[in-house]
Amino acid sequence: MDTSTNIKKEILAAYQFRHAAKEFDSSKKISAEDFQFILQTGRLSPSSFGFEPWRFVVVQNPEIRGKLLPYTWGAQKQLPTASHFVLILSRQPKDMAADSDYIQEMMKNVQQLPSHVIEMKTKLYDKFLKADFKLQDNERAMFEWGARQTYLALGNMMTAAAQIGIDSCPIEGFDKVEIERILAEEGILDAEHFGIACMVAFGYRLNEPREKARQTMEQVVQWVE
Repeated sequence: MDTSTNIKKEILAAYQFRHAAKEFDSSKKISAEDFQFILQTGRLSPSSFGFEPWRFVVVQNPEIRGKLLPYTWGAQKQLPTASHFVLILSRQPKDMAADSDYIQEMMKNVQQLPSHVIEMKTKLYDKFLKADFKLQDNERAMFEWGARQTYLALGNMMTAAAQIGIDSCPIEGFDKVEIERILAEEGILDAEHFGIACMVAFGYRLNEPREKARQTMEQVVQWVE
């Protein structure tokens, strides 16, 4: 069996292994090396125009987790038992505008683009926001567009975790306003620049999941030839 076939088998096995773990074995902790690997797959994930609108906040403090719990109805068992619990933040609309300090800094110092390319990309991106996707005048849509990109990183982190035998659970079941209030009060969230997009818990499953159920390939794939 060739290398590519083995890799494909390993990847599909990871997808079969992965499930939304409802509770973790709190006695088992993910090693620092393994969790850094998971975070790296998030950091290296793709984003629209390469502008990386995310921040990953790893909440290990039990007191902070306890404050989040009453407003996180979708993680009542995961939040107390997860080895690592991550809040995925997304940039606020003003940071994602074409002429914002953040976007200009990304192009200049992270992407290291020459000035003429920055000028061209700024115009293209501005057109995308205002005309192509019509996001600029709708703050909620603008935030959600950034949040959609964070889900690329979320998916990559969960898949990477599954490939090394670590369980996870993505979480949207929370009161966004209350969670952001607590994070701001604790000095964790700068609400001027970030809002919460989603959460994800990592650890080792306490119970085995039921058999994975999915639609067939024919039900979800349409070919146009």
